[in-house]
Amino acid sequence: MPIQPELLMLAAEEILALRANAFRESPLATLERVALGMAWALKPDRAAGLLPFTRLWIKNLFSRDATLPAPDRKVAADGTVGIVNDLSVPTLIEAYKRGLFTSGHFGALAWTSPAQRCVLFFDEIHISKRLRRTMRQGKYTVTFDRDFEGVIKACAGRREGRWHVTWITPRIMKAYAALFDAGLVHSFEVWNDAGQLVGGGYGVALGKIFFTESQFSLEPNTSKIGFTVLNWHLNQWGYILNDGKNPTPTILDMGFRSIPRAEFLRLLAEGAGAGGKSDRWQIDADAATVAAWEPAHNAP
Repeated sequence: MPIQPELLMLAAEEILALRANAFRESPLATLERVALGMAWALKPDRAAGLLPFTRLWIKNLFSRDATLPAPDRKVAADGTVGIVNDLSVPTLIEAYKRGLFTSGHFGALAWTSPAQRCVLFFDEIHISKRLRRTMRQGKYTVTFDRDFEGVIKACAGRREGRWHVTWITPRIMKAYAALFDAGLVHSFEVWNDAGQLVGGGYGVALGKIFFTESQFSLEPNTSKIGFTVLNWHLNQWGYILNDGKNPTPTILDMGFRSIPRAEFLRLLAEGAGAGGKSDRWQIDADAATVAAWEPAHNAP
């Protein structure tokens, strides 16, 4: 059940109670996640990475290295470069500065740094005519940082017509909630005219780089509406790029493209320092206004 807007401004104790409930996973749900995660890992296009990951995991059992791996370390073709031993805020900040992100459906988590990084340069964004029409209709309202808990819970939820395989486990939820409290994670929410949370996503902002973590839609194109509004704001606020990590049909349709890891790390070194938007984010323009956005390469 969606968390309603009137519940969003809560005291610290209430937020902790809200998270304890929202981030809870039943034993049956855990069993399902592990079983489907194992099936996912054993698919032919992914099974090749199991042996190097297992070797890395066994080595880590005997020598738990607290230092983060180099982003160009060669362990597995999927970009796995190390085992996660710590998800504290300082470690996650340093990991993002190195271009690392974490993943894993169960058991040990991996630090990942793929050879190609799928990113959006804001002057290359593509907004379809159909999406522009929907945004102009005023049926949906977009907000920032209003319901992080509801967003991350929904991102971990089921997708219609797909296996329920998620890397957003209770452990991950708690880690990113701590980053949200530190002002480094930001969520975007899409509300329908009945006040229901029907789309959104969240990510990490470090300097002038934004790292998209996950999105969800409960009504058609709602994540794209919120994501477009987010990218408009990132562009207005002087951000360099939005990192989508690995390519998906959704982000490729919106203008994301893959660049070599070396180029990504160079841009990250330039943009992950000072700058960016601090504190809780507020909307500067609604979806209807953003619908008129004409990036530089599309401008007449």
